[in-house]
Amino acid sequence: MDASPTFVLIPGAGGSAFYWHRLAEELHRRGRGVIAVDLPAADDSAGLAEYTDAVVAAIGDRSRIVLVAQSLAGFTGPLVCERVPVELLVLLNAMVPTPGEAPGDWWENTGQARAAAQLAEREGRSSGDGFNPAVEFFHDVPPEVTAAVFAQPEPVQAGTPFEKPWPLERWPDVPTRFLQGRDDRFFPLKFQRQVVRERLGIPVDEMPGGHLVALSRPRELADRLEAYLS
Repeated sequence: MDASPTFVLIPGAGGSAFYWHRLAEELHRRGRGVIAVDLPAADDSAGLAEYTDAVVAAIGDRSRIVLVAQSLAGFTGPLVCERVPVELLVLLNAMVPTPGEAPGDWWENTGQARAAAQLAEREGRSSGDGFNPAVEFFHDVPPEVTAAVFAQPEPVQAGTPFEKPWPLERWPDVPTRFLQGRDDRFFPLKFQRQVVRERLGIPVDEMPGGHLVALSRPRELADRLEAYLS
């Protein structure tokens, strides 16, 4: 058995492991094993089942797994927990599914668009110009990190994972923590508190940072993940 837990990092929409590169450096510095998973997000034939297969294959025969699921990966992380032993599931700025809910239905079911628009209004931002990644996602990411991300191939996200119902009948029997960036403009903190309370019945832990907290605050995020192991 491995002496130390391995952090398995599942990205959100777009499926790029590069999202985790700053956090991976911080965890490696702490002597932790890290697997940042690339998902087949551009593959029109790949849905949640194929995403789960990719994570399970990346884990291989490793033990003592701490699974960190970002955003859309909130639908995939629990499926992985049904396939391999997981010591801890950390949902990070994540979508929380209910049994039978397709990811494409989650937005309206939870009222995400309304919550994001209300936050934009309170902050004096316009919410009527459509989605702007620079405003919604990268507002707190350092400019040099943003430039490095945009130098990567543009992520492509097929619609397939959003189409089929989430197949589990209940949440897996695995310790679960929910960590939310309090500056997230896409999934506002107040909104997430309500969704998580209603769907999981657990508290939401807060930290500074927006939706892409692994890019904006990797050191603080690594500290929080380490604290969960204590």
